[in-house]
Amino acid sequence: MALKSDTILHRIVVYALLLLGSAAFILPLVWLLSTSLKGDTGLFEIPPKWVPDPFHWDNYKKAVHSFPFLRYTWNTVLITVLCMIGSMLSSSFVAYAFARLRWPGRDAWFVVMLATMMLPGQVTMIPLFILFKELGWINTYLPLIVPFFFGSAFYIFLMRQFFMTIPKELSEAAKIDGCTELYTWWRIFMPLSKPALATLGIFTFTLVWNDFQGPLIYLNDTNKFTLMLGLRSFQQQYGTRWNVMMAASLLVMLPTLALFFSFQRYFIEGVTLTGVKG
Repeated sequence: MALKSDTILHRIVVYALLLLGSAAFILPLVWLLSTSLKGDTGLFEIPPKWVPDPFHWDNYKKAVHSFPFLRYTWNTVLITVLCMIGSMLSSSFVAYAFARLRWPGRDAWFVVMLATMMLPGQVTMIPLFILFKELGWINTYLPLIVPFFFGSAFYIFLMRQFFMTIPKELSEAAKIDGCTELYTWWRIFMPLSKPALATLGIFTFTLVWNDFQGPLIYLNDTNKFTLMLGLRSFQQQYGTRWNVMMAASLLVMLPTLALFFSFQRYFIEGVTLTGVKG
């Protein structure tokens, strides 16, 4: 009985700590939602008023009409979808070569590739800008999209670890049937890698959708701006209207939340399985 009591007490403590941690993470989101529904006055009352009275739903209408919201949304969706496609194709393609093909220096090159993860983005920012400027890509979407078609060290590592969990008998049977490596990668490994691909897609979506630095550096035409630049211009123009600013921020954040919760099962499964076998 004493052992059972200790187990119950341990679970209570663990659940209490998890609830406190969850509350700490969800509190800013609740405050964001609450502020987005408040009027122009009483935003910073002490003590804070969590439930607005009345609800100002028109803040969302004002946020949408305060800057070209639909235009910026289309620009952001276009960039994000192309980056996701490029990231999933290129990273899985390279990962297949590291996981299943045998070629001289494979393991050494894999270590070199992982070492690039320690290189800060600030180091390559200026050389990349000069390169894209010489190519004439400034004020286009190409600098934001093309790099994702050349793979990412972290994504390649993630996909490679997942490919290592797939039985070798499948690829060997495909070779016996006369399948090429390209066919095996596309028709066998890719369909079996939905959890890892979903994880990679969520990571890429979150990174590109919330990217502010890239569009700020490479885009000059306001018609090509993304939502992050739109929020910045909105803040510069309506900096003191925090309720409308919170409404606009929540609208920009919703696709990321919806994507994560829609593919949460695949995301957790992909992250778990990528560490099964090294």
